[in-house]
Amino acid sequence: MGRRGRRRNRRQGGSRRWRYILAVLAGLAAVSVGICGIRYIQMKNSMPLPEELLVSYMEHIEQKEYEEMYAMLNVEASGSISQEDFIKRNSAIYEGIGMEHMEVQVTGYDKEREAVAYETSFDTSAGPVRFDNEALFLKGEEGYGLMWEDTLIFPGLRPAYKVRVSAAPAKRGNILDRNGEVLAGPGLMSSVGIVPGRLEDRELSIGAMAELLEIMPEEVEKKLSASWVKDDYFVPVKTIPKVDEIEWLIPLQPDEEIDREKERQEKLLEIPGVQIADVEVRRYPLGEAAAHLIGYVQNVTAEDLEEHKGEGYTASSVIGRTGMEGLFEKELKGEDGCRICIVNAEGKEQEVLAERPVRHGEDIRLTIDAGLQQAVYEQYLDDKSCTAAMDPYTGEVLALVSTPSFDNNLFLAGMSQEQWDMLNENEDRPMYNRFRQTWCPGSTFKPVTAAVGLVSGAVDPAEDYGQEGLSWQKDSSWGNYHVTTLHTYEPVVLENALIYSDNIYFAKAALKIDAEPFADSLDRLGFKEELPFEIRMAQSQYSNSDGIETEIQLADSGYGQGQILVNPLHLACIYSAFVNDGNMLKPRLLLEQGAEPAYWIPEAFSPDAAARVLEALRKVVNDPRGTGYRARRDDVLLAGKTGTAEIKASQTDTTGTELGWFAVLTPEKDTERPILLLTMVEDVKERGGSGYVVGKSSRVLDAWFQSFAGIFGGMGLKSDD
Repeated sequence: MGRRGRRRNRRQGGSRRWRYILAVLAGLAAVSVGICGIRYIQMKNSMPLPEELLVSYMEHIEQKEYEEMYAMLNVEASGSISQEDFIKRNSAIYEGIGMEHMEVQVTGYDKEREAVAYETSFDTSAGPVRFDNEALFLKGEEGYGLMWEDTLIFPGLRPAYKVRVSAAPAKRGNILDRNGEVLAGPGLMSSVGIVPGRLEDRELSIGAMAELLEIMPEEVEKKLSASWVKDDYFVPVKTIPKVDEIEWLIPLQPDEEIDREKERQEKLLEIPGVQIADVEVRRYPLGEAAAHLIGYVQNVTAEDLEEHKGEGYTASSVIGRTGMEGLFEKELKGEDGCRICIVNAEGKEQEVLAERPVRHGEDIRLTIDAGLQQAVYEQYLDDKSCTAAMDPYTGEVLALVSTPSFDNNLFLAGMSQEQWDMLNENEDRPMYNRFRQTWCPGSTFKPVTAAVGLVSGAVDPAEDYGQEGLSWQKDSSWGNYHVTTLHTYEPVVLENALIYSDNIYFAKAALKIDAEPFADSLDRLGFKEELPFEIRMAQSQYSNSDGIETEIQLADSGYGQGQILVNPLHLACIYSAFVNDGNMLKPRLLLEQGAEPAYWIPEAFSPDAAARVLEALRKVVNDPRGTGYRARRDDVLLAGKTGTAEIKASQTDTTGTELGWFAVLTPEKDTERPILLLTMVEDVKERGGSGYVVGKSSRVLDAWFQSFAGIFGGMGLKSDD
């Protein structure tokens, strides 16, 4: 090859090398461009889209994450609103209306305008809200920013507008007696408070006020330090009786107590900065006479709000704690009304967003007779006692009284710790509801044993059991144990045994019936069973175990001792069978006009057995030999049974106490004011035993069979209906 050829080959080889190098460089460039393109696409794909951003923004609202919401704004496009103003505006509205359970549904997206159409709904204190809206976004280097304005909260909202929440508090329903007398209803008390800006010597004034109100100065200072307090605001400190209405709050106190309260309030008003304003409260006109029955309300606690979440309670609500107030809380409470609307700068309404009408609480009308309730309480207020009264032909409960009692009006003003401790540490246990408990019935149980024996055929009413004297035992297997009684008489037959209240006769009768049939019969009478009644009562029993285990226990059970424990209202229901052909009435507490009597236990006894026992009960009261003769009346025929139950550790125990009982009823259905009154009093030993109860119950019956006119005179307790 010549020189020229070699030069040509070199040129061609160099050209190929350059082409190769250029090709490699071009390939590398292409790879680089490809990688950059991929990275660009990845960055573009990872940027949240406006639809996603909107949903995220709305989720922050429900979580009250206002700073996170603000971080999603394009601030400049949102009018350069500050974070502080943004949070203040949004939190005030969303939290003020009680917004929760927000749901958002994107319905469209206009890419050209970067506008997201959506539908949102949520619950508020006035009910559900739903509207269609639109959110605008602005795209920047770091992604999309929300263009915020007031219309994003509500489409009709403008910068100068406000969202107003108006509450219409529900009135709590009244609790009324059978005649329309108010047992629980509205009343007025006085709220003592301070206008801070008018205090002259703060420390001295607060100290004087605290002393008069019997609270610590620190309590007053704590109320004055609340975040909402301003110099010209009235700051409530304590609620006390209203001077013009003290009589219903302190109904049984002497005049000097009332004068002392008036003087206290005059001294409070002499302190610069102290004011007294009326405040509506729950009023209990019968006070102590019906406290265990009616109960009381208190301000809700944080625990109440959590437990009853979603039921319409607020921090200013009250809730029924005990008695009828607690039992019928749902009906009495009602439901507050609420209206949420947009108003302009002048306060003129522009748009209603949600509205729930107020629903006032229902009135609850009881079968209770307020006059009888008061009369029973006044007779037994110094005793430890309980009374159940009912109409023996309808089952309507006329009175339920427990003494000693407490004044449920004290809970209206907020009870001090000292008052609360005094109530709970009192050895007489005034807060203890005795009519809900079970007690040893003593001789008031003998008619039950008689009826059970007659129905079973084990007891022949004409059989003479023979005179045993005042002490008896079946045989020597009883060791030193004897059944004792107080009277001897002849012949020893059923009727006389009831008249003289003979323990020995009914011990023998129980042995004749036998343990298992006796227990089975008591089971049929509702023992060990829930009483079908609005108030939950303790269950009656005849044994601490499953059955009656010994002869002595059985014998003692026959005359209401042993391990027999009976609830007073349950025993009253059993007595109702004696005047209803053996059918045992179901007790009723809610008044129903024209309602027919309902039987709890139909055919509890046979008509013949019921009639025979009733005839003996008539003689207990109307025969001079009867233990209840002191209750006899010339104007109304009565029947009944006394009882004295011994509560002692052993038969030889002489330190034990006694329970006194008296059950009395009208045995004729056409009696103008029929009644069955059953009372138990503790500690009647050396006070006359059951005779103590007979005397007091007789005075209650005097009031019952006379007009109650004047008992509530001038108190204005009658309801409007």
